[in-house]
Parts: sequence; C-alpha cells; structure tokens
Amino acid sequence: MKKFAITSKGDSKSNVLTHKIRTYLSDFDLIYDEDQPDIVISVGGDGTLLYAFHRYSRRLDKTAFVGVHTGHLGFYADWTPDELEKLVIAIAKTPYQTIEYPLLEVLIRYQHGGKETTYLALNESTVKSVDATFVIDVEIRGQHFERFRGDGLCVSTPSGSTAYNKALGGAIIHPSLPAIQIAEMASINNRVFRTIGSPLILPSHHTCVLKPVNSPDFHITVDHLTLLHKDVKSIQFRVADQKVRFARFRPFPFWKRVHDSFIGEE
Repeated sequence: MKKFAITSKGDSKSNVLTHKIRTYLSDFDLIYDEDQPDIVISVGGDGTLLYAFHRYSRRLDKTAFVGVHTGHLGFYADWTPDELEKLVIAIAKTPYQTIEYPLLEVLIRYQHGGKETTYLALNESTVKSVDATFVIDVEIRGQHFERFRGDGLCVSTPSGSTAYNKALGGAIIHPSLPAIQIAEMASINNRVFRTIGSPLILPSHHTCVLKPVNSPDFHITVDHLTLLHKDVKSIQFRVADQKVRFARFRPFPFWKRVHDSFIGEE
C-alpha cells in the first residue's frame, strides 16, 4: 500500500489544493503518513519543495518527491493545479519512474576539535563573512588553488545551477552529471589580488575545502536555511553519496524545463 505525505506552502490556494489531494488519494485507499511516506507531494513552489526535501532528507532512499506549483512554473514543481485529477490518478494507479539528481554535501569542521556538522543541499550552499571582507583559502583535491577575496562563494548542484548560481553567471549543468559548481560572489581582482574569475565545475571524486584566513566566523546558507557558524576550521564541499529522487509520471526533459523557466512565454 502506497503511503504519501503533502507539504503545503501555507497560503490559502495551496492549502485548498492540499486538502483536495489528500481527500482524493485517501479515496483511492492510499495511506497518509507524515513520518514514513513513499511519495511526498509539494504544493506551492520550488521553495516548498526545498522545505520538503530537508524535512525528509533522512529518507532519501525511500521517498520520492513530486511538485505542484500554485504560482509560476517551478523548476521542481512542474504540475499545475488544473492537472490535479490527472496527477492523483497517476500516483494512485500507475507505477512511476524515479529520476535521481546529485546532491551537495557540506562538511563543517571546527577549531578546538568540536563536533563536525554535515548538511545536504538540493540547490546550493553559500559562504560569506559575518563582518569583514571575505578572505578564504580555496583547496581543490588537497592542493592550494587560490586565496579568494570578495563577498563570498556559492557552491551548487547541477539541478541548483539554474538558481542563485545562474544569477552569479555560473553555467547550467545537466543533472545527469555528478558534479558541483563553485561560483564567485563579487571577487576583488586588481594588481595585488587575483582570483580565477570563472566558475569551476568539479567531478564527483574531487573535493573543495575552504579554510579561513582571518575571521573564523561565517554565514553559511544551505538552500533556504541561513546559519551562523563560529570558530570554523574548514568547510568541505563534495558530491554527496546520497541522491534525491523525483517521481516522474510523464517526460519533462531538463532542457525543456530550462527553456520553459527562462525563455518560454507563459
């Protein structure tokens, strides 16, 4: 018996759709189970799906996600409210395909040997200084690469490459490629200071480690979460071992989603 859960954006439109979906699926004898769902339906936008992902990140090997958008077409939320019945019947009656996307693992180590903290990001993680100019040593595969000065760095997944990374001038990467991308945020480049000035794309067997040069305190974002970390020794980024799974009931190729999100007319 399939078990499902629903995450709503919380506005009235999303809540009405959430109630409808729950009623329809229950009529098909599916079981509502917020703790151990086989499928999680996100109703709202991409932000709602990010929230759902983090809520169920401990169950990524057992849970698949599907998104219904109540505003603009989302990158993850690709079903519309007027397709609700079609989606409900598909969930209840058809064996769905799952597609897997790579995730970003963020590992923060602390000075004085404090406990390490690990996060998973579906879209990206950013690192900024708390007050002074952001100065950090960048290591790739254990070798010093550059000393970066600027506003911060953004490390994204392939599916997250269309989000903040794109706004920073990063490349759009197809999510069949297990990779992460490092994009600069307003780097300082002059006769004294020099950064690479281009986004870097790292394969799954490479790690990137950031090491503080002056202040060890940072604002670190993981998708929609903003966290203050103090006494940081290093921040390591790599392609995570885990993947996120999306339930697909019809083809929706990645490049079509890119086109519809950024070029296509409403």
